Amino acid sequence: MSPKLPRYTVPSLTPEQGAEVAEILQARLHALNDLHLTLKHVHWNVVGPHFIGVHEMLDPQVDAVRAMVDQIAERIATLGSVPVGTPGALVAARSWEDYKLGRAPAIEHLAALDGVYDSVITFHRKAADETAGVDDVTNDLLIGHLHDLEMFHWFVRAHLESASGVIPET
Repeated sequence: MSPKLPRYTVPSLTPEQGAEVAEILQARLHALNDLHLTLKHVHWNVVGPHFIGVHEMLDPQVDAVRAMVDQIAERIATLGSVPVGTPGALVAARSWEDYKLGRAPAIEHLAALDGVYDSVITFHRKAADETAGVDDVTNDLLIGHLHDLEMFHWFVRAHLESASGVIPET
């Protein structure tokens, strides 16, 4: 499916390039919207002896991911396309399963979040690769996001890691 061409885009990009970059970013917008909702869901539903540490760790992640969403939506608009952030569009476009856990112990949630972050980071890195050499501003934005996403993933994994440095298989 070919993306709809914008009436304008940023200097040095063709309308076709602007539309292609915006389409890449739209997928990231959906993924990050889903991530921030998932993080908040975990924040509300984590229980057990590690509750407070995980509960308090997640709010700054939610805030940072919401800021990433805003940056991506604004970049899509800057490229001359329309950012779509409705729940229906997210659900229709997503290719991943909905987060399965409800009220559960912290370690169970963190093990699930390990997989969520792994997927988000993998596809964010792919998007960065796809925009490299085409749109340096978008590429830089995605690389900046990767710095924070990888750090948040490290925070999650640090909770899962045993004293011997092993992360259990999930």
